[in-house]
Parts: sequence; C-alpha cells; structure tokens
Amino acid sequence: MPETRTWQVRWQSAQRRARQAWRSAPRQTRQTWRLTAVSAATGLAVAVVAVAATGPWDSGQRTAERARAAAGAGTGGEHHGRERAPGSATAPAAPAVLPALGGPAHGADDRGVAPAPTGAGLADALAPLLKDPALGKLRAASVLDVATGREIFGSRQSSAVTPASTVKLATAVAALSELGADHRIDTTVVRGAKNRIVLVGGGDPTLTARAPEPGTEEQPANLRTLADDTARALKKRDTTKITLGYDTSAYSGPVQHPIGPNENIAPVSALMADEARTDDSAYGPAPREADPARAAADTFAGLLRQRGITTDLDARPAKAPEDADRLAAVHSLPLSALVERMLTYSDNDIAEALARQTALAIGQPASFKGAGKAVHTALARRHLPVSGAVFADGSGLDRADKVSAGLLSHLLLQASAPGNPALRPVVTGLPVAAFTGTLSNRYTGQPAGAGAGAVRAKTGTLTGVNTLAGTVVDADGRLLVFAFMTSDTTDARGAQNALDQLASTVANCGCR
Repeated sequence: MPETRTWQVRWQSAQRRARQAWRSAPRQTRQTWRLTAVSAATGLAVAVVAVAATGPWDSGQRTAERARAAAGAGTGGEHHGRERAPGSATAPAAPAVLPALGGPAHGADDRGVAPAPTGAGLADALAPLLKDPALGKLRAASVLDVATGREIFGSRQSSAVTPASTVKLATAVAALSELGADHRIDTTVVRGAKNRIVLVGGGDPTLTARAPEPGTEEQPANLRTLADDTARALKKRDTTKITLGYDTSAYSGPVQHPIGPNENIAPVSALMADEARTDDSAYGPAPREADPARAAADTFAGLLRQRGITTDLDARPAKAPEDADRLAAVHSLPLSALVERMLTYSDNDIAEALARQTALAIGQPASFKGAGKAVHTALARRHLPVSGAVFADGSGLDRADKVSAGLLSHLLLQASAPGNPALRPVVTGLPVAAFTGTLSNRYTGQPAGAGAGAVRAKTGTLTGVNTLAGTVVDADGRLLVFAFMTSDTTDARGAQNALDQLASTVANCGCR
C-alpha cells in the first residue's frame, strides 16, 4: 500500500518554516497573516458545507471524493490558519481535509516510504494524556500502523469495555462482510386472497414516505413510488378496491430495545417509514411512533387512495402467502450508503436493521439475540480479536455491549487495508473532525483543535462512557488507526476533550 505523499512531506517542512517565521515577524505582519487565514478558512467552510450537503446518501460522492483527493498535486492550501512565511508568494501547501485512500503516494525519502512512529515515541506522547483526570477509571487505547498491521501503542487494549456507539463499527464490518457493499433491501407488495394485498417489510431502515429531495442522484426507497407502481398494477387487473395487510415477519423477537421507549431509537420493525419519526427530522433524537409498521401501512393506504384505489380504513397485520404474486417493489440504497449514513450520523435505527440483515444472511433469527450472534460470527470469520466481545445490540445503546480497544482498531485496520475494498464504506463514513456528522461540533478549540480536518472517527457516548475510534495520517504521512475508550467518567465534555486531544496528538506527531 502506498504510505506517504509529497504534500505530507512538504507540509511537515512548511510547518517548521512557518513557525520560525511567525516568531520572528513584527506584530502588524502577524495581524495581516491572521486576516488572510480567516478569509481563506471561511471559503473552505463554505466548500465543506456543500460537500456535506450531498452527504453519504449518494454513495458515488464518496468514490469521487477519494478520486479527486488522489488526483490532486498536493499544492493547494486546504489546511488554512497557518501563517505565510515572509517573502513567500503563497501560504504553505497543506494536506486535503479528506486524505485520499489508495491514492498515489510519494515518500519522505528516496524510496517513497513514510517512516513509522516508534512505540516509545508514541508512548511518550500518549501516556501522559491517558492520565487526564477527566477520563474515567478504565482507560484503554490501541494504535495500529496500517501498512504493517503492527500495534504501535497499547494500554489495556484487550480489556472488554462498554463501547457505546463505536460498536457500530463492528455492525458495519459484519454486514458488509456477509452481504456485500452492493446489497439492497426490498420492500414489496404481493397479492393475497381475493382482493387482499400485503405490504411486506424487508427491513429497509431508510424507507421514506416523504417527497424526494431535489438534486439528489439516488434516492432512498419511497412509499410514494411503491404506491404508484401498486396502483398501476392493480388497475391493469381491473382492481380498484382492496383490503390491505402488512407483514413484518422478517424480524422476530422483541421490537422494543432493552433501554425502553426512547427518542434515540424506534421500536425495531421490518416495516417502518422515516424511522417512525413523528416530526420532519432526518437524524438525531425525535419522537417516534409506538407501532412503526402500522403507521407505515396506514400511510401507504392513504397513498393508494390518492391514486384511485379504495382501501379499508385500517390496515391489519398479515402473513404474505408463499410464492405470492408480486405487484410492486422498491429497493433501498446500496448497503455501502447505509453504512456511511449510519456511521456519519450514528444512526441507531440503521444499526439495528443492519445487525438483523446480517443475522438473516447467516441464518440466525433476526432478533436482538440472533443479530448479536451473527455479528460475532461474521467478525470471527475475519479472524478479528472477538474474545470477550458481547454484542447485545447493533447500535451501542445497550450497556451490556462489550468490546476491546484492540477489536475496534483491528476493525478499522481491515477496513483501511487495500485488499478489502468492500469494507471501505466503514472508513468513508467516519465523521470528519470539526466538519461532519457527530464530530461537526468537536475539535473547535485548542489543543484538540489541531486535529480538525485530520481526524476521522466514530464517536461513542453514554452516561459515564466515552469512546473514539478512527483514522489519521500522522505528521510523517503514515496512515494509522486508533481506538480510545474510557468508562466511569463524571465529566462528559471533559472526557470528550481528552479523547479528542489523544487523537489530535496521534495526527500531529511523527513520534520517532
């Protein structure tokens, strides 16, 4: 795998020159440089907002993002805020906010190989930070070098810790491994007895009943489209009056998450629209329908009536007949896009759905218990360190989940490796520090702010639990993956800042 790039080496050298120039520059000159940097940073922020708006829904955007980054000459000034050295025509070249994965690399030496940090060097930088009193009693860490797969730094890396939402990394790797990045989930309508039709939920967590968003190339599956096709098929059969049933038998077991009713997750059903949200939100906490399947079926019935099909007022649970005649179907976005959205926004509903889809692929019941077994099995097949791991759910809301920092870092190692392109959505879906998803409001102050734009990581937060796992390219151009975990914290903000500083230190340290 290519391990370094010209811009990374130039940037390290430019940083040293810029710091020297800043110290020796007059105060008035410094103010001029600050104004220039702020103006440039404003332009960068506008551009990043435009990229984020297209979001992980368009899975091709992530592919294009990597291609553009790889194709660049590395001379742009994307990393603003550094001051320009006296006598230079432009600010020093900087790394892109989103470094290319698998792009051409150019080295720090004649062989084109970036030097790896040493264990002693990284320990000198990280060990003091792990003593931060804002961290809880249990503190675990693992940092791996992607090029060699070697663990460079570890501290209690084999201890089983409550991961919170970083367990979604395990859910993502398991689903992609068993189903493939191009897998789609179907929602169908089939004929029943007489004039009865059945809406069959396949478990698509992104099925929507809202109007399509303009300007988006690929849309999530839509009940409106399904109603169009169903009404057309019925009218071809001279049927305009039907009874509607709905089938959720793809999933089994309790629908309520063990934490009980909660705005962070809907009851887990094979059929729901817009994650059963009762407001117009797309992600984050929201009030939910108590019976998502019934609500989705009632919405579908209303859409059919608008299209000239008379239906009973109330849809009822039903079981689709074996080998039933299919009237219409809609298909979810590819699994790669679902994984990206799940990780960027820490979407609990998608996480539970993907865990159950993994269970269906492996032959386990699509329940909380069956999904947990399936995720464990899928990761064991990849020879990941799952000893002691417990997957009580797919989202990380359950405190019974237990994984090690070593497992999280090895999940990211496999996702970053060039031989595993099917796992790449795990990396491209990671939030970017200070820019996207659950990291958009973090890394905004010092010292953690040094990681803004450089750290890509999945967050995990429960009361008393804080975790962070992701990727960085260090100051020497070496691609590293990391996992930092702590529990029994009493200051959530302080613990987050401590974890952010750990990741920023890895990003900005050559550590040799």
